[in-house]
Amino acid sequence: MARMSRTSRAASGAFSPVTMIVVLVVGVLALAGVGILSAYSPELKSGNDGGGHVLSKASTGFGALPVLLRSLGVPVVLNRGVLTDASDDSLLVLTPAVQTKPEQIDDIIHYGPTLIILPKWVAAPDANHEGWVRTLNAYSGKSSLEVLPEGLLKDTTLIEREGRATVSLRRPNGTSFGKPIQIEALRTIGGDAWIPVVVTQQGDAILAMHRETRTYVLADSDFLDTSALKSLAGARTAVDLIEILRPDGSPVVFDLTLHGFQRTRSLLRLMLEPPLLGLTLVLAALAVLAGFQAAVRFGPARDHARIIALGKRGLADNTAALVRLAKREHHMAAPYALLVRAAVARVIGAPRSLSDDELNAFLDRVSRTTGAHSTYSALAERAKAAKTPGDLMQVAGDLYRWNQELTRARQ
Repeated sequence: MARMSRTSRAASGAFSPVTMIVVLVVGVLALAGVGILSAYSPELKSGNDGGGHVLSKASTGFGALPVLLRSLGVPVVLNRGVLTDASDDSLLVLTPAVQTKPEQIDDIIHYGPTLIILPKWVAAPDANHEGWVRTLNAYSGKSSLEVLPEGLLKDTTLIEREGRATVSLRRPNGTSFGKPIQIEALRTIGGDAWIPVVVTQQGDAILAMHRETRTYVLADSDFLDTSALKSLAGARTAVDLIEILRPDGSPVVFDLTLHGFQRTRSLLRLMLEPPLLGLTLVLAALAVLAGFQAAVRFGPARDHARIIALGKRGLADNTAALVRLAKREHHMAAPYALLVRAAVARVIGAPRSLSDDELNAFLDRVSRTTGAHSTYSALAERAKAAKTPGDLMQVAGDLYRWNQELTRARQ
């Protein structure tokens, strides 16, 4: 028997209130965590995927460039959304991939200087190091130029050289620019629509500006990517290329939307940010209070009754409403006393042949014999003297107590 009782207690304790509360709290917190993470998932990505953008630490990426600029005191912004009017004075840097469609660049509205860095290398992930890549070969010049919108692509050529060479740069007026650096398979841009900004010693433009749109294009990404910054000369040249395009004191804005890191708007995100955050907290508090009220409620849930009751219940409710409307509740005290007298007389077996006065006297004797708190005659007088609903309730309570005192032992 003792073993069965222990088993029963163990079985009942498996779903104790404390256990259920803990399970409920953990479930709610887990669900809230999943919702928050899903709302902010684009911004939680590290971006170290070996791509050609500023979040990538690969040699073909541009992750080192914003770090270098910040260390020199240059304001840097990593843009994940739509540009505002405040960014028009900044230098916008676009790093499209070969898969980028020209329409995506056209959709970016920026009235300040814009630099487009053409993609160059075909790379594959390095299985031994996360975020690293292995360069396989270079994209063809046609593939690299296809990322440009139609207005920039017309009459534009990309000249490709073979082998590795030391490249010295200068301005079109012959002024020396940057430091000589080693470049693999140098690329330069040409065409009647382009104005050279930085050229090689042979006069081929590696950085040029479009005559109509005033957009800058860097023909060879190896002047600004992470591999270019591995040497002091490369770092100095990269900074000079940025400074020649950046207005004095303005930030450098690196776009991330072309690589799928844009900040998307959603209803869940709006609910978690001001000004709707307050509403979300209020709704959460209401849900907690509703759950607490359901947990501590006494008794079963009360069924909603009909607005207009049917049958005897409806007749009784309507009668009570009429009596309340007429303010004659206290007149019901005397009839109620007679009903209680008849019920008590029937239970205790009072003789049926007694008159009203004789029955009252009989009940008074029984009341004194049983030690009741009052006699029926006194209660009847109080019922006749009731003047307010409060008097009615008080004498009704005393009649109920008198009824219990005379009939409890006989039921």
